Amino acid sequence: MKAGVLFSGGKDSALAAVLLSRDYEIELNTFVFSAEQDPSSARKAAGILGFPWKKRIFEQGFIESVANMVVACGYPNEAILEVHRHALAMLCREYPIVADGTRMDDRVPVLSRDEVRSLQDRTGCSYIRPLLGYGWREVNRLAERYFRTVVGETGEIENGDYERWIREALQDRGLDVLSFFPRDHRHSVVLERGPGIIRVNAYE
Repeated sequence: MKAGVLFSGGKDSALAAVLLSRDYEIELNTFVFSAEQDPSSARKAAGILGFPWKKRIFEQGFIESVANMVVACGYPNEAILEVHRHALAMLCREYPIVADGTRMDDRVPVLSRDEVRSLQDRTGCSYIRPLLGYGWREVNRLAERYFRTVVGETGEIENGDYERWIREALQDRGLDVLSFFPRDHRHSVVLERGPGIIRVNAYE
């Protein structure tokens, strides 16, 4: 059965895809807010993993409402969660199964149990979170068995995470991104298939 996996190009969503591939036919999906945005790191990472990949585009004007939410709240959590809900709902229209790389210790974006039930009841789709029982230490340990990965400060490395595009939208408004987003927040990008060490802050 085919499963549509939300994919940023990072180790969490990559590991989720690999684990699910034992039982499902995997297609990776990276969301952007306009056709001009190019999540090239996610596309390359998908090629490394060997799974089909699709670039998905949110409807026109969605990024403006998301950026407005960040400004109104003063922090990005609710906006990122709203984007995640939106992406899952879009994939549920096409796939019988959708999945992501949400971990046990993630705070955002994480759907509540009631939200998961509602999503599945509304769409008839099964929503799977294969890493939900794993904390970051075990995710890192498992990821090191499968990938060489670069890890760096958000905004300094490029992947297909929602946060990248939201940051750019705020910058386009002339706003100080660090007044909304926390410092010392990290993302990752898969560089190669095969066991290795997670490398920090540089493409080597």
